[in-house]
Parts: sequence; structure tokens; C-alpha cells
Amino acid sequence: MATIDEARPRGWHLLKVALGSRKAGSMFAFGFSSGLPFALLIGTLNAWLGEAKVNLATIGVLSWIGLAYAFKFLWSPVVDRVVLPGLGRLGRRKSWILLCQGVLVAVLLGLAATDPAVAIGQFALLAVIGAVASATQDIAIDAWRIDIADDRTPVEVLSALYQLGARGSAIVGGAFALFLASRLSWPGVFTVMAGLMAGIALVALIAPDTQRPPVAAAHAALLARGEVDARTRAVALGVVGVCWLWSILTIGRFMAQMLTPLVPGATAPSAADFLKYRGPFIVAATVLVPLAVAAVLNRLRTRGQYVQPVAEPPGIGLRAAADHLYMALVAPVAELVGRLGWGVLAVIGLILTYALCYNIWASFAYPFYLDFMHYSKDEVAFASKIFGILMTMLGVGLGGFLFLRVGRFPTVMLGVIMPIFGNFLYADLADGAAKIDAVLRATRLDAVALAAGSDLRMARLLLTICYENISTGIAGAAFVAYVSTIVSKRFSAVQYASLSSLVFLVGSLLKGAAGQAFDLYGYAPVFRWVALLGLVAIAFVALEWWRASRAPAWTEPGDTGAPA
Repeated sequence: MATIDEARPRGWHLLKVALGSRKAGSMFAFGFSSGLPFALLIGTLNAWLGEAKVNLATIGVLSWIGLAYAFKFLWSPVVDRVVLPGLGRLGRRKSWILLCQGVLVAVLLGLAATDPAVAIGQFALLAVIGAVASATQDIAIDAWRIDIADDRTPVEVLSALYQLGARGSAIVGGAFALFLASRLSWPGVFTVMAGLMAGIALVALIAPDTQRPPVAAAHAALLARGEVDARTRAVALGVVGVCWLWSILTIGRFMAQMLTPLVPGATAPSAADFLKYRGPFIVAATVLVPLAVAAVLNRLRTRGQYVQPVAEPPGIGLRAAADHLYMALVAPVAELVGRLGWGVLAVIGLILTYALCYNIWASFAYPFYLDFMHYSKDEVAFASKIFGILMTMLGVGLGGFLFLRVGRFPTVMLGVIMPIFGNFLYADLADGAAKIDAVLRATRLDAVALAAGSDLRMARLLLTICYENISTGIAGAAFVAYVSTIVSKRFSAVQYASLSSLVFLVGSLLKGAAGQAFDLYGYAPVFRWVALLGLVAIAFVALEWWRASRAPAWTEPGDTGAPA
């Protein structure tokens, strides 16, 4: 009789089996649903505001809605623990996904019915609601991907399909929306997008889901003999709760300042400054402090200090509420630290540094292409928004396939090495493209470009973007799949949201320094210096690879991953 491992499909056969499943189609649809509102609300919406002659200061104020994606981990415990009335019967994760999709449809229709030139306050409020709903949908989709994965549809394949869907929706919500806008009114464009989102919601109705574990079963381990006692749990919850409350109030106060009308001569608050000066403290309060608290709790449990001598009965009233909060805020981090030990530092280091060498310069791409390299807007739109996204999708597909063929850490390592050379390509492009021209001549791509009616300048740009987007596509697929394999299915929403948010926050904090460096030293030197950050990431990947190779095989306890 074949063992389970022998019976598991491999390589091309595994890919064929996975892509033929209902999970795969659902994952692609969820990825599209995740990327579409982001493209519309963070990018395309600004084109509408500019055309409506809304002043740049107001557009700048609206940029803060992107913070919803940076700090989504603050409300991820709600998504993980709360059963939605009525919708809960649709599935543990699907109920939240469908709720958010319904809100997004309503928001897009509301935006279509609102004139930003005369009702900018209402328009801004709708955009805020849409961003929060979109970020909340991402929490549920990320948790669904981790929960639903199994041997026949592994998380690596699902992660690649998610990114393919998200990248495809970036074309629809970006380039295609602008194409429609030249033929329809902006309200017409957003109405079309609302209809598209509604169609995706119908697809979501037939997606599989996982069973929600009984609350009693989840709390049974908490109350078992040898677990930390109720008083110690209360102290830990108090420390973590105060940190989370401070973070929420800090963000809420900033949001209120952004929405408050300015007095004459006053300057609007800056989302970039908020990330720079408050972001590190919020990360420390909501991620690092809980990690430290979790380490202390696990140490006490190991030493048998402040633990329950016998199993405790379930609490009632305030005690039961405290246990619920503990399971939402403290237990997910304690599980991660308890499972990984000191290895959690290698994981955090990998996550913080993995995307730095290609992520921090994204905000400066257009100034580089348009102002420094003097490409036209049409050239940049085609090369970056259409050709570039297609190359990224190709890279994502390659990343997913490599995960199946060569394994997790070889793909993760390839994903951290390849973008380094993308920085050198951009440095060469900034310096005159001597090496890029040599590659074009050697491969005869220069002749192909001329035969296609293009020129050498465009061939340089396309070659650079081709390599960079394929490499970052592989890196993105590898990163999402890696983080998805690190988290526990029992706490997937909270753990994934916390870990993935670190990438956004760290990248945002370093963009200010990158912008200043570009001004002082020019593009080419900074591209080469940023490439050195990839060496730090390589070191963390190697450390985590070594740690994982020595760690015992981990089996999810009490796996409830059967489809509902």
C-alpha cells in the first residue's frame, strides 16, 4: 500500500490536480477581488479627483486611506474570532469575504453617485470605508488561503494564484479603467467596476470553506493543567491590551485630524510623517511587545511557574470575556513564539528585509522614468502598467511552479537574489545603458525592436522592466507562500496580518530616506547601495533555511481544514 507521502501528486501532476480544483478557481477570484479595490481606491481614484479639479492638498489628505492596509492587523482578531450574524453560516472566512465584497460594491456605487467637486467630504468618507473594507477582505482572504490548503492543493500554488488574480485586477482597475474613462464618465467607470465586484461576489458563494473550531475546544487548551494561570493571563492581556488600545487611539486621533477642516494657513497632517514618526512605535506596541510577552509566558509555562495545578472550569462573565480577548490577542503570538522559539527572530528578520531592495523605490518610479529618463507618459504607461504587470504575472507563475519543483527555500533564496541584479540594471539605465545595449546587441533584441517599429530607448526600458518584474514576481510569490507556511491555521488571520503588515510599514519608513538620497546622490549610486540591502536579506534567508532544516517536522494540532 502506498504511503500518504507517496500518494501525494508531485511536480506537473500536482500543478494539474491543484489547478483543476474548485479551490484554485476560488483563489484566483479572491485574488482579483483583493487587487481590484486597491487599484481603484489607491491609484485610479486620484485620476478622477485630478480631472475634477480637486486641489492637490485635498488629494494628498486622501492618501491616508492607504494606512488601512498598513495597520489591518489591528482589527485582524475581530475577523478571526467574531461570527457574523446570519452570514456566519456561509463559512468561517467566506462570511467576512462576502460582507466586505458587499460593502465594496456599495462604496463603488456610492462614489459613482457622488460628485467630488461639490461633495468631497462624502466622497472621502466613502473612500475611507472602501479602504477599510478592502483591507478587512484581505485579512479574511489570506486566512482562507492558509486554512483551505492541503496536500493536493498546496499553499504555494494557492499563493501564486492569489497573486496572479491580484496582478490581473491591477490591469483592470488601472489601465483598463483609464481606457474606459476616455469613453465613459468617471461615474460610469466606477459603476462598471461595482458590477464586476458583484460578479466576483457571486463566484465567492460557491467557494469551499473550513469549519470554525468550537469555542469550547479552543478554550480547553487554555484551561488545561500546566497552562499559565488566570491571574498571569490577565497581566499579559493587560500589557498587550494597553499597547493595542494606545495604537488604535493614536491612529484614530490621526484620522480625526485628517478629516478636520483646516483653518486658514494651517498645514494638513502628513501620512508619510505619521508612518515615519509613529509607525515604529505602533509596530513595537502591537508586534514586538506581544512577542516579548509571549516569550515570558512560554518560559513560565516551561518552568512550571504561575501555572494551573489542575484543569480549570470555563469562566463566566468578565472572566469569559478576558479569555476571549486572550485567545484573540495573546494566544496567536504565544503559539508562534512557542513553536519557533528564538527562530522567530530569524523569521522576523527575513520578513523585514526580504523586499527592501526592490520595494522602497516604487514611489520614485514615475519621476525616474518621466523626469530623469525623459520617457513619454504613453511609453511609461505601456511599459510599466501593461507590459510590466504581464511580466510580473509571468514571474508569479514561475515562482509558484519553482516551489513545486525545487522546494520552498531554494525558491525563497532565488527570490531574494534575483531582484538585486534588477537594481544594477536600473543603475546602468541611469548611467546611459552601456551594459543593457550590449545585451540587446548580443540577443538581437535591438533588431527586433526596430523591426517592430520601436527604437533602442524603448528596448532598453522594456528589457529592464522585463527582468525586474519577472524577478520581483518570483520574489512576491515566494514571500507570500513562505509566510503562509509559517503561520498556524488556528490563528491564521492574526498571524499572517501581523507578519505581512511589517513589510508595508518598513518599506514606507525607508522611502523618505530613499527620496532624500536620490536628491543628494542621484539615481545610479542609490540603486547600487539599495542592492546591498539584498545581502542582508540573503543572510536572513540562509539563517532561516538553516533553522528550518534542523527543526523537527511540524504538524498542525487539531487541524480543522476539511471543507465545509
